[in-house]
Amino acid sequence: VLKLFKLLHRTRQEVFKNDTKALEAARQKINEEFRNNRDEKSEEKINELLKIASDVEVILRTSVIQAVHTGSDKIVLVPRKDLLQDNTPYLDKPTKK
Repeated sequence: VLKLFKLLHRTRQEVFKNDTKALEAARQKINEEFRNNRDEKSEEKINELLKIASDVEVILRTSVIQAVHTGSDKIVLVPRKDLLQDNTPYLDKPTKK
């Protein structure tokens, strides 16, 4: 449980880097969820909660992109290196192997 808690906080720091409001909101939410369930005794419920926390970490790490307002009508995306992937070009007529 502690390992997952720490992993969520490390992911939060990476995903929301330089965004103090988002960093603080995510910190509070992570701490609140773990605090609300710290007295849970059911092994089944604990495993379910750990699965949810693990899924949240994966979604944060693989799906969240920061955006910065640079003007009244402009937003700049700030993707992390682990989100960038090589783009496979679309082919109307696929080549046969």
